[in-house]
Amino acid sequence: MPIHPTAIIDAGAKIPSSCSIGPHCIVGADVELGADCELVSNVIIEGPTVIGSANRFFPFCSIGLGPQDLSYNGEPTRLEIGNHNTIREFVTINRGTVKGKALTRIGNHSLIMAYAHVAHDCFIGNHVILANAATLGGHVTVEEWAVVGALCAVHQFVRIGAHSYIGGGTTITKDVLPFSKTVAARDTHAYGLNAIGLERRGYTKDRIAKIHHAFKTLLASKLNTTQAIAKLKSEPDRGEDVDMLVRFIEESERGVIK
Repeated sequence: MPIHPTAIIDAGAKIPSSCSIGPHCIVGADVELGADCELVSNVIIEGPTVIGSANRFFPFCSIGLGPQDLSYNGEPTRLEIGNHNTIREFVTINRGTVKGKALTRIGNHSLIMAYAHVAHDCFIGNHVILANAATLGGHVTVEEWAVVGALCAVHQFVRIGAHSYIGGGTTITKDVLPFSKTVAARDTHAYGLNAIGLERRGYTKDRIAKIHHAFKTLLASKLNTTQAIAKLKSEPDRGEDVDMLVRFIEESERGVIK
């Protein structure tokens, strides 16, 4: 069992010889690891926590610490993690609370990406993806194969149905239907030219005026994008900045925000 000399392992922890414990990791009492787990470095795991086999924990994740709940009074609640999960940098996964089921549970084959948070008493199924900074309140259930997008906030006690997909930046306050795609309204617009920024970067008034004219053609005229591009390309003195703008739009694969 490769254990780095800077790692701190409590005598009460159960760690198979096939596990790898990297620099500056801390594994507390009442922690049980399955075979072939890897703690890359600077990982903290406290118990009572039972972890299955072939899980990878990346630097600065915090696993099995007490719940962030004002009613918690040090009770020996639990965390259970299954097999073949990847838990990335700065993830936090808390144990359960007595007023819940005293258990937080993660299934198998899930990817929990950097800065995600799994609060007390959550139940995460198999093959789940929690993207970067996805945040689950207490008592949330995420069923199998669900994807929670980056920067999503999920209210406590919500259920996220199997095979659902939640778009990034969506706030979830009710249950998410199985098989559904759910996303917050994308009422995002380009509101004009970043003239102050261009001035600070030394753009001349003539260059800014030409870009401003192009933006008016794109955003304020009654022309659609194709028509606006054609009009701009027909103007002989448009300048290299407008050429760059036109080229950017023509090369877009997802469309541009207007």
